[in-house]
Amino acid sequence: MITHYFEDKFGHAAQISGFTPGRVNLIGEHTDYNGGMVLPTALELGITVAMSPRKDSTIQIRSDKFEGVAQRDVADSAQEHWSDYITGSIALANTEGLMQGGADIAVETTLPFGAGISSSAAITVCVLKLARDMAGSKLSDQDIAVMARRVENEYIGMPCGIMDQMAVAIAHPGQALALHTDTLDYDLVDLPGDHHMAVIHSGVYRALNEGRYKIRKEECDEIKAALGHDNICQISDSELEALRSLGDTLYRRARHCVTDHRRTVDAVTCLRNHEMEKLGELMNESHISMRDDFEITVPKVDKLVSDALTLGALGARQTGGGFGGCIVACVPKDKVENWSAELFAQNPDAFWVA
Repeated sequence: MITHYFEDKFGHAAQISGFTPGRVNLIGEHTDYNGGMVLPTALELGITVAMSPRKDSTIQIRSDKFEGVAQRDVADSAQEHWSDYITGSIALANTEGLMQGGADIAVETTLPFGAGISSSAAITVCVLKLARDMAGSKLSDQDIAVMARRVENEYIGMPCGIMDQMAVAIAHPGQALALHTDTLDYDLVDLPGDHHMAVIHSGVYRALNEGRYKIRKEECDEIKAALGHDNICQISDSELEALRSLGDTLYRRARHCVTDHRRTVDAVTCLRNHEMEKLGELMNESHISMRDDFEITVPKVDKLVSDALTLGALGARQTGGGFGGCIVACVPKDKVENWSAELFAQNPDAFWVA
């Protein structure tokens, strides 16, 4: 239990504690920073944080996944260390008047790292929510999500969109968040009880700040400059066709953004109407688009998706930023046990996440 862990490590009781889930994105990848719709769902897995403020500027962090204590300062810049996300969150909480000084923080997590299920968003949102609650602030969960994105963009230097932060700040397990990232309007849609959205790790680990995600973001920025606006996802077919003048690579990047946005809009309708086979087709088309147009998959992920479909999943696709991590597959619940056993037999490096 996090409060016992905190007291054992710091020798005093925590002032506050809380839990934030991870998320898996069902469909709509790399659309969140291009004006499109996304459809993430919250997981049962997540991050639990206990915290007490300090009168000085020191930040002391204990984690059940790392040895020793990370000692940082509110004024520290990012150091490519596991404690950066927490340090950045505390620094922003100070800047925004939610805190005055450092904190003692204990963290327990059930989220695997490098899986594309938003461990970074979960920790930043969780810390900022606790800072808000300690301050008695009236900031909404949506406000906290926007702040958490600032930590990633401004402190970490990760040019991510808003999907992850909104999903883990607002959605609960069993719900999908149909989020319009251009306006931040959203609806919560219940997931079907007779199908499971299985999250399977490919065994290929990656860090989003290692460069390839940033390259995709920069390619999209080139497209936006050519368009004269930031909303790639919702351009017309004729506008998309005109982007062929930018060359084949940028045209294909834009085509993925446009088509995955449209697939996501259709997927929300499928969920509401329980059209699971159609939802599966949309997931499959999304993976092909990520593989061929946005080029963010790797051979092990492609094989895992192919095997998942052959063995009985209605749909399967890369989820998260790409270049490894997890797939998500829509599987009838009564087939999950046999399906997963056969999938792991054919993909020995893969493992069950959720």
